[in-house]
Amino acid sequence: MAVSTGPRSTAAHPSPGPGPKSAPDPRRWWALGALVVSMLVLGFDTTILNVALPAMTAQVGADTGEQQWIADAYIVVFASLMLPAGLLGDRFGRRRMLIAGLGVFLAGSLLGTLADAPGQVIGARAVMGAGAALIMPLALSVLPSLFGPGERSKAVAAISAASALGLPLGPLVGGWLLDHFWWGSAFLINVPLVLIGILACLFLLPETKDPGAPAVDVLSTALTAGGLGALVFGIIEGPARGWADPVVLTSLAGSVLLLTGLVLRERGRPRPMLDLQLLRRRAFLWNTVAATLITLVLSGLMFILPQYLQAVSGYDAFGTGLRMLPMMAGLLVASKGSGALAARVGPRPVITGGLVVLAAAAFLGSATQAGDGYGRTALWLAVAGLGFGFAIVPAMDAALGMLPRERAGSGSGLLLTVRQFGGALGVALLGSLLAGAYTGRLDTGGLPAPAAGAARDSIVGAHLVADKLGAPHLAASADAAYLHGMGLVLLACGIAALVTAVLTAIFLPGPHAAETTDGGERTQESADARDGTVAPGPCDA
Repeated sequence: MAVSTGPRSTAAHPSPGPGPKSAPDPRRWWALGALVVSMLVLGFDTTILNVALPAMTAQVGADTGEQQWIADAYIVVFASLMLPAGLLGDRFGRRRMLIAGLGVFLAGSLLGTLADAPGQVIGARAVMGAGAALIMPLALSVLPSLFGPGERSKAVAAISAASALGLPLGPLVGGWLLDHFWWGSAFLINVPLVLIGILACLFLLPETKDPGAPAVDVLSTALTAGGLGALVFGIIEGPARGWADPVVLTSLAGSVLLLTGLVLRERGRPRPMLDLQLLRRRAFLWNTVAATLITLVLSGLMFILPQYLQAVSGYDAFGTGLRMLPMMAGLLVASKGSGALAARVGPRPVITGGLVVLAAAAFLGSATQAGDGYGRTALWLAVAGLGFGFAIVPAMDAALGMLPRERAGSGSGLLLTVRQFGGALGVALLGSLLAGAYTGRLDTGGLPAPAAGAARDSIVGAHLVADKLGAPHLAASADAAYLHGMGLVLLACGIAALVTAVLTAIFLPGPHAAETTDGGERTQESADARDGTVAPGPCDA
């Protein structure tokens, strides 16, 4: 990997084996600050849209389908482009492509600010998704080159905390903006954050790339983007349309055909875009599985939480963001301590213990009743944040540590793509469970057919109908039905977390387990972890 401290990278010549220990970059912590700002932009944007969507719908005239695509266009493009983005970073420079991603995200935000029709907003969100696909994997891919095993867990914790911290900040800032400005301010707020991120990357982040990375194959890129995009689209549309719907089946079948074509096309290549050889490394595979299932559980929690706080508990957007802060506080505490604990006892018991704590929080939340105050909610949210932090930070750190240096971009893209699918699948499956339980318990007797249909669509719709018709019994029935569905979702999340804990305890290798690549190259992670250094790989400068 070539590393430079200026705008241009220096050429690196392969060495026959590990060289002497390289001194850490003195600017690495400043560089981490640049990456934290980049990730904060993405976490912030994830939830601010939820606050702005009602006002946006009223002002641009978006129907239900268009509202869904305002949210989903970002996700589909984001998931479909992460793998190609990682390979682009390996080849052309990770700092360069990270800055390019921030620039694309900036352009999408400006387009969203100027949009005055649903189609324009959807297009702006798609552009932002393309920018995010460059930002997310490349922000992670530079960590192994900047930080050794003794420091990398702290860097991963900072990145994870920045991404998660954006979740409550979105409703807090978004609620304030919408109280004082128009809905486009939800896009405009990204502009100063992105500009700060670009300047920080330009002046603080060293360039890293792999001089031996292959040329980007256009057909493989198209197969990757098309296959992953079709898969995410099918997962998103499945709960709404039904899994037997022809559109859903065609999308899922098309994704299988496109991804199979990708595997066949790239079979035998030394550097495929979909690098499944990485999954043959047991540590990378099971840390990726753990991170994916943790993301699935967290996605379920984050899916039900805002609706519970707003519709059932009656808080506004600002109040909802404020009451999500206990989860972030737990995450920050766990992020600070998880690295040191994993270094002392190994990542496996820390990840397993974090998952058990996360399961306990889900089980505690599943017993929530209509009369419970916020104190109980704050308790299980704080416990959930602790469990998530202790589980996700060591899993991501260990997975990144198993990546060959020259494949950091494509490997990070694979890791985050799998996690993205876990999140999308979690929302789809758990959303279906919630919808079925909610409609099954909701009492719409005596309501006109259109009003009953609106009430069954969502708990927000039920409260709007109840207010319009003066039917408090409908609001009470909707609250009880939603709490029933929320309890089932949290119960499923708890079971999933426990199953993941068992799998992690059984299959995740110990901290000193060395692995061998297909070419017989022994990985350095376990040896490096013992002496706290990182030996340069064959492509390191």
